[in-house]
Parts: sequence; C-alpha cells; structure tokens
Amino acid sequence: MKVNKLITGLLIFFLVLEGYAQENDSINYSRRLTYLSVGTAVAYTGSILWLSNQWYSDFEKQPFHFFNDSKQWKQVDKVGHLYGAFQWQSTSFQALKWAGLEDNKAILWSAVSSFTFMATIEVLDGFSAEYGASATDLVANTLGIGLYTGQRLLWKDIRIHPKFSFRRTGYAELRPEVLGSGLAEEILKDYNGQSYWLSFDLSEFINKPFPKWLNLAIGYGAEDMIYANDDQNREAGLDPYRQWYVGIDFDLTHIRSRSKFVNTALFFVNMIRIPAPSVEFSRKDVRFHWLY
Repeated sequence: MKVNKLITGLLIFFLVLEGYAQENDSINYSRRLTYLSVGTAVAYTGSILWLSNQWYSDFEKQPFHFFNDSKQWKQVDKVGHLYGAFQWQSTSFQALKWAGLEDNKAILWSAVSSFTFMATIEVLDGFSAEYGASATDLVANTLGIGLYTGQRLLWKDIRIHPKFSFRRTGYAELRPEVLGSGLAEEILKDYNGQSYWLSFDLSEFINKPFPKWLNLAIGYGAEDMIYANDDQNREAGLDPYRQWYVGIDFDLTHIRSRSKFVNTALFFVNMIRIPAPSVEFSRKDVRFHWLY
C-alpha cells in the first residue's frame, strides 16, 4: 500500500470541499477548511502509522488477498467496525460543519471520509499474511455509516449513540502476542474485555417528561476466547460465549457549557459508556453489575 498516495488523495478530497466553504466567508470558513484539511491529513497519517506499528508490525507482508473471518471472535470485531465507522463519520461531520458546510454536504462528505479511512484498514489487512481483507468488515463499516447518515437524514440529530467500554481480563496474559501486551494494546486487541453499546435517547422516543441526559443502553460482548475460532478455544479448554447487557447510560452531549473546549471534550467522552448499573445476560447466568 502506498500511504503517500492515500494522504495525497485525502488532501485533494478536502481541498475540493474548500469551494463550498467560500459561500459564507464572514467567519472565513475557507481558512477553517484549509486548517481542517491539514489537520485531517496529519491525524489520518498518525492513525495509520500507529495501527501499522501496533497491529501489523509482527506479521509478514504478502500480495493483497481476501479472507473470510465472519465467524471469528463471536463477531465482536464486526461490531467494532460498525462503531469505528460511525464515530469517524460523527467526528468528520462536526468538523465539516465547523468549516462551513451545510448539513447535506457535511453528511455526504463525512460518509465518504469514514468509508475511506475504514477501507484503508482493510487494505492493511489485505497485505498482511496473518489477516486478509474482509468483505464482512466492509459490510459492518457500511452499517455504521448508514446508522449515522440515516439518523441525520431522518431526525437531523443523533438519538442512538454507539458507545464503547473496556475492562481488563486475564486472557491477554495467555496470548499477549494476539490479545495485547499492556493496557494500550489490550484495549485494541482483547475482544474479551470489549463491550459495544447502543445508547438510546429516551427523551426523544417517549412523549413524557424525561431527563434528556438519561439514556437506555443495550450492549454486546463475548468472553472465554484466546483464539479466533470456537473449535480452537474448546481444544484449549475454553468455552466461548456471548454476553448481552441492558443498563442506564448518560448522554453527555446534553450538558452544555459556555466553553467550546468543554463541549468538544464532552462530545468525545460521549463515545465511551461511563460505568453504570447494568444487567448481564448470557447462556451461563444473569448477573447484576453496580458499575460496568
């Protein structure tokens, strides 16, 4: 993969958008879009280089190929792709609005930006001997983009927020080369500790007074996995299983401050589910967690 070509393409992508920003120059939106172009190129490059170092550095390269991984890791990784595509588009949309684009154009170009970034990960996978590009990953990416785009077009707002949570497990110690060595790698690689949530803004769905900041969250995860496939895990004496969660959540975007910095920080923190009471359902048992 030629990273330089991808960076150049992304720069051209944002520079083309600069023409739209000139429609309203009272706040110098054109300059804002230029700053956004450069900042996005830097963030994009840094993200890809970090992924290359954290995820792919230990594996040999080979010609681009596809690999069917649809049955691996209890599909936790697929939900992660949906989450990643949604959040990349969400961030891109807000950045493009700051740069002066109207809603429909910001929706379109943020979707293109998200698909481009997520597809780059598939390119990296496709050249790795350990992995391979995944058609189901591309489907999950598209679902994440569809979830964001659909809400913007239907409600002109986001009422269903995908969120992420993580807890450390002991599984990474059993296969640190796959599940991560140290907290930073484990957050990225240990699917046993990852949970993904859909947080529903109840105040927008029920016709009764309800706190805007209080949401209902439905979560998904899986556990007892050190290998990607169930058969390998069972041979190792493990019993992989799915987990479902229901709990309360907090929509931090409804907390408004006069500080733009605070509002921006709340926007990013809202991508994570703050530990809160939850009920866990699995084929093993039903458990209540005061903080999960």
